[in-house]
Amino acid sequence: MRKIWFSLVLAMSLAPVMALCAEQPVTGGTLIWGRGGDSVILDLAQATDGESIKAGIQIFENLVIFGKDSMDIEPQLAESWTVSEDGLTWTFKLRQGVTFHDGTPFNAQAVYDSFARVIDENHPFYGYGKWKYLSLSLGQVSEIKVIDDYTVALVTPKPYAPLLNNLALWLCPILSPQALAEHKDQIGLHPVGTGPFKFVKWVKDDQIILERNEDYWGEKAKVDKIILKSIPEPSARLMALQSGTVDIADDLDPDSISLVKKDDRLAVTERPSVNVGYLALNTQKPALKDVRVRRAINHAIDKETLIKTIFQGLAVPAKNPFAPSIWGYNDAITPYAYDPEQARKLLAEAGFDHNAELELWAMPVSRAYMPEPVKTAELIQAYLAAVGLKAKIVRHDWGTYLSKTANGEHDMCMLGWLGGNADPDNFLYGLLSADTAQTPGAANVALWKNATFTELCLQAQKTFDKTERTQLYLKAQEIFHDEAPWVPLAHSTIVRCYNKRLHDVPLRPNGLNSFQMVWKEK
Repeated sequence: MRKIWFSLVLAMSLAPVMALCAEQPVTGGTLIWGRGGDSVILDLAQATDGESIKAGIQIFENLVIFGKDSMDIEPQLAESWTVSEDGLTWTFKLRQGVTFHDGTPFNAQAVYDSFARVIDENHPFYGYGKWKYLSLSLGQVSEIKVIDDYTVALVTPKPYAPLLNNLALWLCPILSPQALAEHKDQIGLHPVGTGPFKFVKWVKDDQIILERNEDYWGEKAKVDKIILKSIPEPSARLMALQSGTVDIADDLDPDSISLVKKDDRLAVTERPSVNVGYLALNTQKPALKDVRVRRAINHAIDKETLIKTIFQGLAVPAKNPFAPSIWGYNDAITPYAYDPEQARKLLAEAGFDHNAELELWAMPVSRAYMPEPVKTAELIQAYLAAVGLKAKIVRHDWGTYLSKTANGEHDMCMLGWLGGNADPDNFLYGLLSADTAQTPGAANVALWKNATFTELCLQAQKTFDKTERTQLYLKAQEIFHDEAPWVPLAHSTIVRCYNKRLHDVPLRPNGLNSFQMVWKEK
């Protein structure tokens, strides 16, 4: 009896200690991260897809960064910054004592080389990359000045309000100049940054392996390694999460998410997003040049049913190019109602040839903004057929899909945007201006070129007053709505599913986080 009592007392006394230990961060272990596809390139200044970004932001750092769970700007490799009174010069004081993964010291010259290679055609590294999203990053910077070893200034020819937010995007990483010189145009396969994780190995279409940077300037990462596994099918990612084969499963479909919520071993974090999923209508194709046809397609699609069936409620219908959680959103706009009869009427007015067959390009990988792209395409195809518009679904692998849509080879294509910097400019100018509709490499895959819309976006870029910028963006959204170059489909809820053995799992509204502070129970 005494032995039983002693064991009971011992167990009771140890319970608080064990509970405390479970809550204390521990170091070590391997974090296995299941995702919907492989990265395309690990030079983030060239990256245009979410899977490249997810891996790359573990390796690279920027001058500034978004908050852990917010889109507020915080220092990273720059400790502080100032803006000149005329709004043309941004001066950054850099962090000292930082080294790249290859041992090269971080300094102003490294910032210069990382940025100049993108904007200066005469820089020796310029030809090593393709800078598709230049307008979203450093496109407005005309000069980079090295003031001293740890001070750098960026000069713009006109005031450019979104610059600081742009610098926090994945598109503005600081790379090792030594690695750039060594690997040249292959730097995207040999990434070298200053981040909490170092690149180890990349097995294409299988996995990317990263390890903790033991010489990191800040608080070192908790896990020893991260393995990013490519698991294209959501059902397979779910099974991997349920079996413990992976610790995190990204971009699960709504059915899978509901199953995760019922599993006591698993956790789900949700957050309103800054993303948008859309159907881009190629305005340069003869069948889609007439705005009445584009409006008809908007009227033909039942977004409410789409969200109930495909997203299972984990989204809100879209009517504008960016989410209502972003400032400058025009809620006064009346969305195109689901109205098949009106769609047929508009097609008739436009003299649409109902014998013609349009191509509807479906994404080959799931994304937070498009969890089941093939099912979504099939549903859209059915809605279009109901108003007499024939659509053939076309699929390509992810890299080919991005390349071909950027070249304008599609009629209609499904895409989305993560809302990188939570600034309206990122969506409106970046994805819809005439300046970004140039092929090859268009970010504006609708190839829509509206001079008034573009001028409003350019005016907003020069305006530091947020109220004035908002008014310009409200007008721009009215033009977008009237011209209908997209069918804005949905703003999904950002969801992260993971094993409860993981702790301190972050989730920004754009879904892009470093996993530096994530720790795993042993």
